[in-house]
Amino acid sequence: MKLVIQIPCYNEADTLAATIADLPRSIPGIDSIEILIIDDGSTDSTIQTARQSGVHKIVSFQSNQGLAKAFGRGLIEAARMNADIVVNTDADQQYPGRCILALVKPILDNTADIVVGCRPIENISHFSPVKKRLQKMGSRVVMWLTGVEVSDVTSGFRAYSQRAIRRLKILSEFTYTIETLIQAAKSGMRVVAVPTDVNPPTRPSRLFRSNWYYIRRQIGTILRIWALYSPDKLFNWSGMSSLFLGALLLVRFLYYYILRFPDPSGKIQSLVVASVLLSLGFSLLLFGVVTDLIRINRKLLEETIDRLDTLARQDNDIEG
Repeated sequence: MKLVIQIPCYNEADTLAATIADLPRSIPGIDSIEILIIDDGSTDSTIQTARQSGVHKIVSFQSNQGLAKAFGRGLIEAARMNADIVVNTDADQQYPGRCILALVKPILDNTADIVVGCRPIENISHFSPVKKRLQKMGSRVVMWLTGVEVSDVTSGFRAYSQRAIRRLKILSEFTYTIETLIQAAKSGMRVVAVPTDVNPPTRPSRLFRSNWYYIRRQIGTILRIWALYSPDKLFNWSGMSSLFLGALLLVRFLYYYILRFPDPSGKIQSLVVASVLLSLGFSLLLFGVVTDLIRINRKLLEETIDRLDTLARQDNDIEG
């Protein structure tokens, strides 16, 4: 059983050595632990620090691509390293290395595909009251959309099973945390939350530029991923809403037409808008049917890939 600890880095030379030194070197049930660094176009001595710290592999981008792409590349490289479990942690030493044991245990026990380390949001002194409320609100929205009981959906301290490594595809350019939870829920993966501690901050957050920026980017991510994995619901709800509003305006026009026949002047606008809304509603419902068929096709392809991977691993075990 191989564990790969991946650390996305962008100009983390000041904290990376301490982060690596804090990582566990052995865990019960794990045969080997390797450290993977994804350098996201750092301009400082991050790569040199990683080499001096004795990491096993370094992957570098020529320019800064963002956390989501760095994380996604890490999963690809971890799969090439034949990882059975991947733990993702931050390079700024936000998460204590001792908590990795709690992250990997549910996967070792075969009770989870993804394990999220949930921070004690209320007890983190350097989080402002506004940020704490935003964290709680965002977590409730994601829990409502996915049915996954995770109280800290933006935590990047996570463990992924081999199945999750194969199935997750990062599409966002902002952050992967919410996207992977929605994907996991829609793909039938088991998600478990475990409490984790946090260390004092070593630098300001690079994702949380402002409250409005954070809210805007996260809402955009949620809507895109929800549209990808539940397009039928999105188009059906939109279509039914459009049909309902169109029907109301049509009834309004007919009401005045009957009362003021044959001169229902001033109410033609209702008829025009009703026609547009009704046409839009029927079109959205049709799109819902088409996108639902696409979703079913994607699910069949994912199941086929899973079966092929299972057969390939069985063949390798037989040959071995």
